[in-house]
Amino acid sequence: MTYVTPLANRRRLAIDHHGQRGEFAALWLREHSPDAETLDPRTGQRLVEAAELPLSLGIESAEVADGQLCLHFSDGHRTAFDLAALFDDQPSDPPKRLWAAASAPRPDADFCAALADDAALSDMLEALHRDGFVIVSGVPTEADGMQPLIDRIGPLRHTNWGGIADVKSVADAYDLTMTQRGLEPHTDNPYRDPIPGYIWLHCLTNAAEGGDSTLADGFMAALLLRERDPEAYASLTRVTPGFRYRDADTHLESEGPLIELDSHGEPVRVRYSNRTERVPALAPVELETYYAARQAFYRLITGEELTLHLKLDPGQMLIMDNYRLLHGRSAFQLAGGVRHLRQGYVDRDSTASRRRVLRRQLATHQAQGEPA
Repeated sequence: MTYVTPLANRRRLAIDHHGQRGEFAALWLREHSPDAETLDPRTGQRLVEAAELPLSLGIESAEVADGQLCLHFSDGHRTAFDLAALFDDQPSDPPKRLWAAASAPRPDADFCAALADDAALSDMLEALHRDGFVIVSGVPTEADGMQPLIDRIGPLRHTNWGGIADVKSVADAYDLTMTQRGLEPHTDNPYRDPIPGYIWLHCLTNAAEGGDSTLADGFMAALLLRERDPEAYASLTRVTPGFRYRDADTHLESEGPLIELDSHGEPVRVRYSNRTERVPALAPVELETYYAARQAFYRLITGEELTLHLKLDPGQMLIMDNYRLLHGRSAFQLAGGVRHLRQGYVDRDSTASRRRVLRRQLATHQAQGEPA
């Protein structure tokens, strides 16, 4: 059974529907009216100016029939909601699977399959969303071998490095990634706005001694820090350091907390870049708390509890969520051979859009009994 009860001079509506209860503001119901007068049937975009609706708007009548909630508003508008849909406002994305080293997944994909088949591409993107990374095999060992797969998802992000750039040791290196030095776990480019969403790291040759890649799940690190040291967690979500990169032709600056929270108070992005962080001269007490918190986070992301070790083979590519995973590498010696990787960025919005569209299209094909 379903019961509806007007509240607050009919400016709110209480609905009891099969054991679920919700209170909805009349203005919210009015601006979300699912009729063609309010929402464009093709785009789903709103046709009325919500800010011009009267703040005193009320509900003149509310009736339930055949699973529909029929409403008449004080501005004369009439509409009908599907009650099941009204109470089934689920997020469009499935939950992420956080991991430590002992439970780390090894999601993989085949380059040619993802190029040719939407279902294979969808599986790759769902794994990337769920686990934060995926290893793609069979990538042509050519300079821009990853480009055809990028083109299936979204535009390549161009930066001051260019499009797809080399990651190898060079003389007179202008960035530490271009040296043989080991790199601590970090996220890329926190000095940019927006920060690149996904890192594509393609191995051409990896015969040097050392140079193993490391990964750590930053969201798992944040969760463990919250459980083990709430004060440290609060500091890293509160303090906002700056990040800066400069060379002869580039000057980039941005800022943000090491652990950024969403509207529900859950981690939505981690930043960590020892090479580019610029902590402001805060009050000494605040700085002492922050430095201790940063050290606790550092010990988590560098400890064996969370660190996954892997070494890419030629023709393999690692795609990483730059908002979630921290990556690094061990030092390497060129006496053992050449280490040459290529790296590109693809933004978060285009990747998420492609994943959601593929999921919807494949579900539609399945429901209609059509081949994917």
